[in-house]
Amino acid sequence: MEQRRLSQQDYQKIIIEGDAKVLTEHAEAIGTSLARQLTTSQIRNIFGTVRQIEMSWRPRATDKERRYAARQLILLKPKLAYQAKRERGGGVQQLANVLIPAIDLVGENRDRFQNFLDFFEAILAYHTAAGGQL
Repeated sequence: MEQRRLSQQDYQKIIIEGDAKVLTEHAEAIGTSLARQLTTSQIRNIFGTVRQIEMSWRPRATDKERRYAARQLILLKPKLAYQAKRERGGGVQQLANVLIPAIDLVGENRDRFQNFLDFFEAILAYHTAAGGQL
């Protein structure tokens, strides 16, 4: 399945509305496409950072904790850019091209963060299912 570009409307449906059908369709295309270009350790390294953010952004987080978690998510953008520049092959850059617009829609909204996390998890699952490089 070939990766296609997500439109702003697709991002809105996935991150803001939490549309699981649109999420899985795009995650499958992206994960399958990235399986040939991105190693499992590369994608898991980035996903691990998102999991750490999730741990600090629990449902009953204080305003201060929520702002900190949202800040950490925004700071993932330059980390993705750095990682993409360091890695050869373009897989990290392609993943960054997908995740950065999604991050921009999350803001300080925990439900949107959960939708982002679900999207990233689905990409990782399809990457693995498609035989992502080890």
